[in-house]
Amino acid sequence: MALTEDNIYAALRRVEDPELMVNLVDLGLIYGIGIDALDDGRAKVHVIMTMTSPACPYGPQLVQDVKDALLDLDEVKEAEVQVTLTPPWTPDRLTEDGRDALGMF
Repeated sequence: MALTEDNIYAALRRVEDPELMVNLVDLGLIYGIGIDALDDGRAKVHVIMTMTSPACPYGPQLVQDVKDALLDLDEVKEAEVQVTLTPPWTPDRLTEDGRDALGMF
């Protein structure tokens, strides 16, 4: 099976913020995804993400959880996560499912 952004987003939906109990995709924390094909037919995946606040105590855990979720995909050989605080996260980035999960209508 070929690796697609949809596969990657599905894997990242399994990673939840431990305080909010909502996945990172629906929180709007994933800013970008890149896929580089490797010689062995697998891929290196790059994720750019943010945190809900610059002082997020779960930052290192979330980064590791994202890497682990990506590496669980058979097609992924390497995973790289870049954390950025620009632009800063705001609730406007929530998906409709994220808003529902947090009770924001």
